[in-house]
Amino acid sequence: MLAIIIPYYKHTFFKDTLQSLANQTDKRFTVYIGNDASPENPEALIKEFKGQLSIVYKSFSNNLGGKSLVQQWERCLALIQNEEWIQILGDDDLVSSNFVASFYNALPSITRYSSEVIRWSTYVVDENGDRTSEQFMHLKLETAVSFFERKFSKKTRSSLSEYVFKKTNVLEIGFQAFNLAWHADDMAVFEFSNNKSIYSINTAYVSVRVSKLNITGDSQHYVAKNKGTFQFMEHLFNNYSNVFSTGQKQILLKKLEMAYYNIPSYKRWIKVNKLYYNALGIYGTFDFLFRNFKTGVAKVLKRVHLFNTVKRLTAK
Repeated sequence: MLAIIIPYYKHTFFKDTLQSLANQTDKRFTVYIGNDASPENPEALIKEFKGQLSIVYKSFSNNLGGKSLVQQWERCLALIQNEEWIQILGDDDLVSSNFVASFYNALPSITRYSSEVIRWSTYVVDENGDRTSEQFMHLKLETAVSFFERKFSKKTRSSLSEYVFKKTNVLEIGFQAFNLAWHADDMAVFEFSNNKSIYSINTAYVSVRVSKLNITGDSQHYVAKNKGTFQFMEHLFNNYSNVFSTGQKQILLKKLEMAYYNIPSYKRWIKVNKLYYNALGIYGTFDFLFRNFKTGVAKVLKRVHLFNTVKRLTAK
């Protein structure tokens, strides 16, 4: 019933990922690996695990991930056979040895609650596999709206690897192609849940690796990720604004506002104003404009102070 899909590109931590799958106490899953025309051939490593894992491997002739991670995910999804549930696991992430067992143990409850998105607890790990966070745990049942409120209030974290989705929803709805797939995982959780509760499993976990080798930990992708944030928020508010309360809208828009302050432009300023007005009306827009004005004044005063300081130093 379970397909674990790995869109492969980087070799550095891949053995650890496969080993975590080989360590599973329950082997009722198939691993589908889609090689995104990587210069680091994984075939020798995959052969090492052939006797331990059920693996379907495909090497693609052209690189898609550099242009669109979502398109790479989609062609990897095309590899799966008759499984009902799918996980897209990063080629540097890890799962606890009871990950699959916890899925099957929870399946009767998942069916009873009609949940179509399953979530595991997580740790964040570094290049050495050392934990750099506490264990992020969740309520057994939670709506996607409530999850967004917690995440964008910085009360929790989330990434694609920690979820298992109902295959039919993934194929029918599809991932949103935001820039660098930034927040595409969040939107997937929201849309694939189909207005039903997310079912959480805290007795097993996913270790999500944050390093300079992946997009999450690479500051060079800062501008592109910022663009993805704008695309995500525009899609969310243009299609689902009515399901959020006023307070929740304020939390989400503050996230967008910070993205604007980080890389300001007149075009983005117009977008933020429009979303504030549509979501919160004239008073919400006024609050944003007032904060924007104070931020602008503060920047000018900071520059003036810096100029005067430099002027005094050079005069001496």
